[in-house]
Order: sequence, then C-alpha cells, then structure tokens
Amino acid sequence: MLQGSMRWWRNFVSSATSVFASTRISTVPPGCEALDIPTLSVEAARDTFYGIYKHGERFDPVDNILRQLDFHPLSITLLATVARRNKWGIRRLTREWERQRTGVLQTKHSKSLAATIERSLTSPMFQGLGPDARALLGVIAFLPQGVDENNLDWLFPTISNGTNILDKFCILSLTYRNNGFVTMLAPLRDYLSPKDPKSSPLLCTTKECYFARMSVDPNPNEPDFGETRWITSEDLNVEHLLDTFTSIDTNQDNVWKVCANFMKHIYWHKPRLIVLRPRIEGLPDDHCSKPECLFELSRLFERVGNVTERKRVLTHTLKLERGRGNDLQVTRILRHLSDTCRIMGLHEEGIQFAEEALEVLERLGDTVAQAKGLNSLAWLLLQDEQLDAAEEAVSRAISLIPEEGHQTLVYGSHLILGNIYHSKGEREKVISHFEAALGIASLFDWHDPLFWVHYNLAQLFLDEARFDDALAHVEQAKSHAVNGACYLGRAMELQAEVWYKQRGLGA
Repeated sequence: MLQGSMRWWRNFVSSATSVFASTRISTVPPGCEALDIPTLSVEAARDTFYGIYKHGERFDPVDNILRQLDFHPLSITLLATVARRNKWGIRRLTREWERQRTGVLQTKHSKSLAATIERSLTSPMFQGLGPDARALLGVIAFLPQGVDENNLDWLFPTISNGTNILDKFCILSLTYRNNGFVTMLAPLRDYLSPKDPKSSPLLCTTKECYFARMSVDPNPNEPDFGETRWITSEDLNVEHLLDTFTSIDTNQDNVWKVCANFMKHIYWHKPRLIVLRPRIEGLPDDHCSKPECLFELSRLFERVGNVTERKRVLTHTLKLERGRGNDLQVTRILRHLSDTCRIMGLHEEGIQFAEEALEVLERLGDTVAQAKGLNSLAWLLLQDEQLDAAEEAVSRAISLIPEEGHQTLVYGSHLILGNIYHSKGEREKVISHFEAALGIASLFDWHDPLFWVHYNLAQLFLDEARFDDALAHVEQAKSHAVNGACYLGRAMELQAEVWYKQRGLGA
C-alpha cells in the first residue's frame, strides 16, 4: 500500500464468512464494499515496528522516525525488516535514516518503497496522464501542504487538465485529499520531491507564481486587502519555498524582497515568527535587503508580543541605515523605536528617538512625515503625563497635514487629542475629537481605526461608570477586530473589566 488509507474489498460469502482483499485499484467489483483504512495510530505503529524488530525496549528516536514516516504501514514494515536483518541497534538505525532517509526502506531487490512507487509511475494509467504528470507530482511532494485544488489555474497556468491529473493521482494512491489540499504522506514526499529544486521547470514556475502574488502590498485601508488573506492557507508552502531558495543563493536580492513581503502578509493575517529568522539576522550587514527584512521581522516581534526583541532588531536596523546614509529610512526606524519605547514604558528614551527623527525630517523638508513623527511624539508625551506638550505636538502635526489626501493622519491626530483631553478631564473636547475620528474612519470603513475609536470610547464610558454604553462600544470594537487576534484579545480584556466593575467587584 502506498497511501495510509488502504482500500479493502469485503464480500459477504455467507452470514458468517467475509473475504477481505487489499488493493490499490479503486474499481469496486459487484457485490463488494470498499473500506478506507487510515494510517496507523502511534501505538499501532510502535507495535508493528517492534513486532518485526524483536527488540523489547522502546526508544524515543524510533518514535521520531515513525512520526516522520507519517505512521505509514508499508514504510514501517520495511524499516523494521531492514533493521532486524542487518542487526542494527537504535543508534545505527537512526544514523542510517538521517543519511539515507527513504533510501533505507529496501529489504531486497524489487521489494522496497522505491520499487512500489515506481510501479505506480510506470502503470498505464499514470503514463496516460501525459508529460506534465511526473513534474506535477514532484511539486506536490515538494510543498509541505501539497496543492490547493482551488488554486490550480494560477499556480499551474501551463497545465490545462490539472484537475483530471490530480484525480488520477488519488486513484493510484500516490496522493490523498486533506482539507482542500492534494498532498501525500511523508515517505512519498521524500522520494518524489526534486532533489535539486532549480532543476524542475514546473517547480520554478510555481515558485514565481507564489512570489508574484506576494508583491501585493497588504494595506488594510485598501479595497483589495481581503484578497491578500490567501496567505493564511498557503503560508507553509511559501515559507518552505523561501527557505529553500534563500539557501540556494543567499545573495539573490529578489527572493529576499519576497521574504520581506511575506512577513508583511503574515503580520496582518497570521502573525508568527518565521523559520528564516536566523538566516535574516545572519545576512552580511552590507546585503542590500537586510535592513528591510530586519524591519519586517521587528514588526512580527511586535505582533507576537516580544517588544524587547523588536527593540533589539530595530536598533540593529537603525545602525545599518545610518551607515548607508538613508536619512528617510533612518527617520522611519527612529519613529518605530519611539513607539516601541512607549509600549515598554521607556518614555524618556522614546522621546529622544522621536525628537531626533523630527530634526532629520525638518532638514529634509518632508512635512507629511513630520506630522507622523509629531503624532508619535505626542503619544509618548501623553503617556509621560506631559499633557500640554503633547497637545502642542498634535497641533503642530495638524498644521503640517495637507488639506486633502491624508485622512489617516487627520484621524490619528483627533484620536490623540481625544485621549489628551480625556486625561485633562475636558469631556466635551474628548467627545468632539473621538466623533471626528469616528466620522473619518467610518467614511472609509477602516477596521483598525474604527476598532481604536470604539475601544477608546468604551474606556471613556467605563471611567464614567456608564457600563451599558461602554459594553456597546466594546461590541463595536470587537466587530472591527478583523486584522489580528491581538485586537480581539484587547477588546475581550476591556469587556471583562467592564463586567467586573459593573458587578461592584472592582475599585
């Protein structure tokens, strides 16, 4: 059996007798019933291995190999038979597996996993699929998630009968379907995956199709933002492609630009750290893509809640950009460092970063960037309880914002002013600025800005013990927490605080 889901034919000869026959053929003879048998459980896999290996003790390294074999019955049987016949101890078996992988699964001539697979590849059904079949099988093997059947058109534009080919792969038990993806068990992937990825034209074409889609900027305030959510189901495939092709040619600039874009996508849609982190940080400091990759890596640290690492990576990025004389990039890094310091409570250091950025921006004459920097400075001054200085910074920002085309900056200024007046106890001004921010965000249906306005209004009403109004705005905030679990988490935390105080259990 190639796949773990073995097919058995059961024919009831009499009420007391059943005949079972295993086969890879999917055609069911008349009067017979086909049953799919799944891969082994971990316990059954151990019993199968040690029942053949005849070694009483059980070892963790063996469990690890069995897991890498996806608990595939044939592979486990071959592995145990080889180990027993060669009288290998567990250490030797582990070394041979690490050295040969599925090449070790061979008991004698024509009886091996490779021989079983090759028989399928030489069958008339497989041969009738045409010249693209073997290459497509290699791509499925290479991608850890397999191939999403809904993406065949853009992933394989040169293959017109892809759906039919995938159906035949499943009939031949070379692949199986799992949550919309056509994939295969680990032993088959190991054998069929291209050993030199660059030598497979179809894999290279598939890579370029993935990479082209990564070039779309996932701006949450743009109409096509939702289309970039495809990354949530394909992230492991893209990550594996990046991991492979960055290791093949570390100096290739294009693949590292795609890496930076990949981090932008998962920042919004599936925030987590990526396996390329050590390789990014290990790039030579003079590599042209290192600063941008480090910057996007720092944003991922922010989303997973590790602000200490975010600050460390941003500090390194700042050093690189200073050395290259990229003043505009330097100001961007300084602004993000100031925001990071604000989150960490390092107000004095954050204010220094923000003021340094403003000095450079004034010299460059970039008034829009100055307005962004002044808003960042105002947040720091607000948290440091320098309320008048914070109000002055926002007022300067508003005076620099052009009348048209920068509504996000205007929104941000109103949100900051609302918080400043909240701290000053000037309620009418608070409501006025929050409503202005709400009007701008509602006009463009911006989820993140709408979240923060409702979140701040909920805090305002909570402070006034207007619990029903606070809960109403929490619900509004939750409805706009669509761009990351951290948003929803903050809303739920605030909701719990409202409930706690509403029941008289809080201060």
